[in-house]
Amino acid sequence: MNHVMLAAWRATCLFAFASHVVWAQPAASNYPDKPVRLVVPFSAGASSDIVARLLGQKLTEAWGQQVITDNRPGAGGGVGAETVARATPDGYTLMITNPGPGLNNILLKQKPAYTFTDFAPVIYIGSAPVIAVANPKFPPNDVKELIAWAKANPGKATWGSSGTGSNPHAALETLKAVTGVNITHVPYKGTAPALTDAVGGQIDGLFTTTVSAEPFIRSGRIKVLGVAGPKRQAIIPSTPTLAEQGITGADNLLWMGLVTTGKVPRAIVEKLNREMNRVLQLPDVKQRFEQLGLDAEGGTPEHFERFIKGQAQQLRVLIKNGALKVE
Repeated sequence: MNHVMLAAWRATCLFAFASHVVWAQPAASNYPDKPVRLVVPFSAGASSDIVARLLGQKLTEAWGQQVITDNRPGAGGGVGAETVARATPDGYTLMITNPGPGLNNILLKQKPAYTFTDFAPVIYIGSAPVIAVANPKFPPNDVKELIAWAKANPGKATWGSSGTGSNPHAALETLKAVTGVNITHVPYKGTAPALTDAVGGQIDGLFTTTVSAEPFIRSGRIKVLGVAGPKRQAIIPSTPTLAEQGITGADNLLWMGLVTTGKVPRAIVEKLNREMNRVLQLPDVKQRFEQLGLDAEGGTPEHFERFIKGQAQQLRVLIKNGALKVE
């Protein structure tokens, strides 16, 4: 290769490299330069939906680009999660995830529609313990009484959830496994319709969170039987934990996080993470989280990924012990 050809070859390579750099860098620096879709894999009014709309509003204000909440309920969060798993990996499709779509639909199904690697963890948003709520006319007034009533009336108690494989469903199956009671599961396409039917008396109760049930609790349209967590909740201070009622091994945590489609460029994931950490520290966001009984978390994408792996291991133990079944 003569000197002229060598110089031309080097110039061509340099131009190609420079073009790649110029093309790659704006993908993150200009992000987002169009509306962003925030998928909520449950119906409007669910815990994830309430949090998504709060955070989406803050991101819209910060970016000057609209964050559009897209409710995709069904299959315990699986419908929405599959939508995100199959989306173009450009960072313009996000999802508020929780144990339903993030764990249960992967580990509790013989043939899951997606797997962990189909998502890129962005940030651990926060968590709230699951609570047992019931129609005010339902005889039991706490979970201990619910167990006694269910043992005396096998299969007669009807307990809703946001869908088969959802976290509220897993909470019910765990309670049944550790206490030996027979309670009939009634799956819905989201927490909101299940709560509505519990208020109306079409079902006896369900597992949910203070995030979703707050207005029903404050208005007295629903009663709380117990907190499936390590401590009592500030907005329901008189409600005892399951442990205080002598029930162990049935605690359940509803955690929430933000993910995007797998293989989204790392720079975009990091930019999303920085912005979300900032939003979680805003005074009005922190105040609203406290009102909802939600503990804010934050942290790096790696922190959230480690947390998911730890939760997956706990779920595998429940499967191995027979508390939950793979179907």
